Amino acid sequence: MYKERSLSQRVTEGRGRSGNKEGYYVEAVDAASNKRVDDVRERASPSASSKGPNVKDKDRSVPSTSTGRHTANLDTRTAYEKTEYPDDGEDSNTNTEESDVSGSDGEDPSWISWFCGLRGNEFFCEVDEEYIQDDFNLSGLSSQVPYYDHALDLILDIEPPNDDILTEEQHEMVESAAEMLYGLIHVRYILTSKGLNAMLEKCKNVDFGRCPRVYCSGQPCLPMGQSDIPRTSTVKIFCPKCEDIHYPRSKYQGNIDGAYFGTTFPHLFLMTYPYIKPAKPTQSYIPRIFGFKLHKSAR
Repeated sequence: MYKERSLSQRVTEGRGRSGNKEGYYVEAVDAASNKRVDDVRERASPSASSKGPNVKDKDRSVPSTSTGRHTANLDTRTAYEKTEYPDDGEDSNTNTEESDVSGSDGEDPSWISWFCGLRGNEFFCEVDEEYIQDDFNLSGLSSQVPYYDHALDLILDIEPPNDDILTEEQHEMVESAAEMLYGLIHVRYILTSKGLNAMLEKCKNVDFGRCPRVYCSGQPCLPMGQSDIPRTSTVKIFCPKCEDIHYPRSKYQGNIDGAYFGTTFPHLFLMTYPYIKPAKPTQSYIPRIFGFKLHKSAR
């Protein structure tokens, strides 16, 4: 106030020198304006003092929209994470069950399952241990297989006694003897009702392969041997549509002894399940030269 009044007095004094009327007019205007300014400040001061803290409180209490959304999302997330559902217990039970199943799967399989799961042994089915434990079903095999007792114990997963200590070469001979013994047991087992049923499931899964003949249209085949004497010929596949035998496609399967399936199995299988036997093919290949059929004398 003091500075403004002194400034107005200087202006009135400077202009009063030029004339009394002009100086008086300026002084009156300055005095009126200063009074209005004082009135406005006096009115504004209590209102500002009363509204000031409320405004600040509003600024502090009302956050920005972005922070408000962020905190709301955090609240909902924490609430969602803390919420417990009744299904959580069931999931935990299923997880424990799955872990138990995986643990059981991690156990060592039996020798029969291991042997049938080897690459190239897809033609074999798993023989029931009860069938193998019956001595009547194994009659006559002890004279054909070396290390018969050790091989039989290996197939049935029976630990040999401590007295029988074998060298590494003897262990290899026992393993090969076990494979031969299982094959000779297998050829007998697949002629029984359980064996035929097991081979039926494998035939439905086309585990024995398909006929390579074009006009057979991929007919599923059956394994067979050309002789019942071991180490005579390898296994072949019999096509019930063209009634012919073929070599297996896999070289691993082609090394299996045909005596482990025998000459009787495919025909007894088709007699037991006649609905599997397909109709004979109506087409056959006719050789031609330039579109003309060959005469019988030229063939």
